[in-house]
Amino acid sequence: MNDFQATFIEYTAEAVVVGAGHAGCEAALALARTGVNTVLLTLNLDSIGFMPCNPSIGGTAKGHLVREIDALGGEMGLVADKTALQIRMLNVGKGAAVQSLRAQSDKNAYHREMKRVLETTENLRIVQAEATEILVEDGKCVGVRTEYNSVIPCKCVILCTGVYLNSETITGDVVKKSGPNGFSNATYLTQNLIDLGFTVRRFKTGTPARLDGRTVDYAKCEIQNGDTDIYPFSFMSDKTPENKMPCYLTYTNLDTHEIILQNLDRSPLYNGVIQSTGPRYCPSIETKVVRFKDKERHQIFIEPEGADTLEVYVQGLSTSMPHDVQRAMYSSVAGLEKANIVRYGYAIEYDCIDTLDVLPTLEFKKIEGIYTAGQINGTSGYEEAAAQGLMAGLNASLKLKGLPPFVLRRDEAYIGVLIDDLVTKGTDEPYRMMTSRAEHRICLRQDNADFRLTEKGYALGLVKHDRYEKYQKRKAEYEKLLAEFQIRVPQKEATPFLAKYGYSEPSGSVSYADMLKRSIPLKDIMEYYHVFENYAKNVLETAEISVRYEGYLKQGNELIERAKKLENKLLPAELDYTTIKGLRLEAQEKLNRIRPLNLGQASRISGVNPADVSVLMVYLATVSNK
Repeated sequence: MNDFQATFIEYTAEAVVVGAGHAGCEAALALARTGVNTVLLTLNLDSIGFMPCNPSIGGTAKGHLVREIDALGGEMGLVADKTALQIRMLNVGKGAAVQSLRAQSDKNAYHREMKRVLETTENLRIVQAEATEILVEDGKCVGVRTEYNSVIPCKCVILCTGVYLNSETITGDVVKKSGPNGFSNATYLTQNLIDLGFTVRRFKTGTPARLDGRTVDYAKCEIQNGDTDIYPFSFMSDKTPENKMPCYLTYTNLDTHEIILQNLDRSPLYNGVIQSTGPRYCPSIETKVVRFKDKERHQIFIEPEGADTLEVYVQGLSTSMPHDVQRAMYSSVAGLEKANIVRYGYAIEYDCIDTLDVLPTLEFKKIEGIYTAGQINGTSGYEEAAAQGLMAGLNASLKLKGLPPFVLRRDEAYIGVLIDDLVTKGTDEPYRMMTSRAEHRICLRQDNADFRLTEKGYALGLVKHDRYEKYQKRKAEYEKLLAEFQIRVPQKEATPFLAKYGYSEPSGSVSYADMLKRSIPLKDIMEYYHVFENYAKNVLETAEISVRYEGYLKQGNELIERAKKLENKLLPAELDYTTIKGLRLEAQEKLNRIRPLNLGQASRISGVNPADVSVLMVYLATVSNK
């Protein structure tokens, strides 16, 4: 600690979390709630839990992440339910595996509620200051230095810096050294990370303009109301959030596209001002118009920013065009002809790391006690960030206590898919979670997140007793309902009901489960036979899916068991893959770089083919026989 002697000691902590976005909030809460003395550093207290882009939580696959965070004892789902302006279930016309909750949130209310939770959490202290250096001795983290040259001695640090590292906002030819929404950026830490051995690269994202809602002609738009007959994000919320404000749908048109195409030479994306990699699955309107020239229109959603403001968010019109082009572009859209822009859209470039440098625990491979989570890991989205923050916080807490790490497999959670993709495959562009990334998605539905994860969260100490009791009650009701589904209806009573759906007279009695397998809706069975009326909606849904998709679930579980055989074949941590005969050179290089924990992870590395995996299997068998 000689480096500290001439320095002001700000506080002493076991862990420091750098950044208070969605990753930082979950990381700090996971640490503090598991008994770790934690300091949360933020550039600005007003940016805690801030939503610089769309003020929404959830969406396709992202809703799964929120429910998993909640099932493990995280906070995002609870705050989303408390501050929702409306909530909807997406993909209701598709299978249960891809249906996802999405809430339009009150941006300022979300920030205030998350800040309140942090401020009232034991073992957690919040400090407004910029981290400038991670202090390291003998290959281990020993503290964090701030811009005021104060030091916080600690044993681990979780870097949740979001899009603030050396960030620049770009609109037309105007480039500002700034974080999102005019917040200050972080200018010192990047060089420190490079010096510590991180591989740093540069990504880009962006946001659309905000409009004065009074100047939007909603009569020219299609209203998008929320749902009422669905469950909330959190398993702890007793009721579905009230739908307080609608959203609206409109479209771009050929005039909009022509304005964009005529001004491409002024677009930072196309004139060379922006050179970093942007998000593939949330592109700017310029990119959409250029990439999809056959499209005559693109969807635009008008969404409220909050109950305490007139600002509305224009989803689908993200842009970094100059202000005059933005004005022309927006006014060409139906309903927005006379809309006043109160905040113009912009792009933002920022530094992030290569996640092939981190372990599945999200700890840096080269130095003990340094963890990374959120957009510093090259992801996009509040939900992806929060999931990583929770996992990094839990693993740092476990390491401080000398306990084994907590790593979720791909067959256990979308969180497991997310982190495995990052640390095994890496990402060359902002990573977004999608249902298509999860090969076991039929078993990883949002409705059964608590059945998959709450036991684990309870064992780790993050899920508290009241949540665990609620989970046990739901599980008991679910199992009781499954048993009641096996009750058989006499042939005489079943025949007229089945005939309504085109089925012939059954040969004998028919169980309610058999009816479900015939694709008869559960609500129709309930209304006709007046059964199962005392069960909660979330219990009814999970039980119905379990019966209706029984065959698919069985196949899914068989695939999971086969995959586990590879996951259970552990690879030595210090194995030098250049010494294994038969491995191709590319495989040797990738395996030595990523250092997979097991054969399953090794098989998913880009550049490692099935023949290489076979060589590794032979090697492990040879070693085990010695």
